[in-house]
Amino acid sequence: MRLDVTELLNFYETPLGACALRAIVERVNGLWGNLSGLDILGVGYAAPYLQSLEGEPRRLVSLMPASQGGHAWTPTDRGSASVVAAERELPFPDAVFDRILIVHALEETGNYTRFLREIWRVAAPEAHILVVVPNRSGAWSLSDNTPFGHGRPFSRRQTKRLLRDALIEPSAWTRALYTPPVDWKMFTSASEGWERVGELFLPNIGGVNLVEGVKRVRIDPSTPSKVRVVAPSNMRPAMITKKQLREQSAYVTHLTQRKETTP
Repeated sequence: MRLDVTELLNFYETPLGACALRAIVERVNGLWGNLSGLDILGVGYAAPYLQSLEGEPRRLVSLMPASQGGHAWTPTDRGSASVVAAERELPFPDAVFDRILIVHALEETGNYTRFLREIWRVAAPEAHILVVVPNRSGAWSLSDNTPFGHGRPFSRRQTKRLLRDALIEPSAWTRALYTPPVDWKMFTSASEGWERVGELFLPNIGGVNLVEGVKRVRIDPSTPSKVRVVAPSNMRPAMITKKQLREQSAYVTHLTQRKETTP
């Protein structure tokens, strides 16, 4: 059962929720960098993360699933930027958003493929899509005291497979949340230390996996996927290689020629 929006609001108002937000935002900003001039969509319960992104995006939208509930969110003086809708029928035209952040969504949905294909539909060409999901081997997925302990947890490999099935090519990944999922001051006050120590000595027990993918027109299933492992100190946006660009150009040319020759 999906958590109610009031439970999510209450969690992020606690010291533990603030620690989780800070740790994940650090990874997101390190991966995406300055987002000025881009159109950004958050799906699930991403509003706290969206307002902490670097730069000045042209458009910020937070979509909250109807089954979860929503609330007004006003990141600017232009009014509310939140939308409540069915997560598998997003109320946006095709190819709109340059960056899509998915938090508290994938692990709660009942149809992963349909959900991610809808994400693919509204993503612009070569858009970067970042999925934040509970790590199957992490302590946070075992705790009912946090939103990351609800829904289905995923391994990195499972998340990568789901993205590829939706024509989203995995490009980078990392983990976060090494702080114990207990709202005790002795842990939350030292959360930055926990993150650094855990990342160095216990990398597999991070509470969440962050897997980024790039929207593709076509993915060859016979081609092995190479995904960069990134850390807060060296995160950079993933770049498409010349080989991938040639392959995509050849495929688009093939589609165009086939359409022209079709009676």
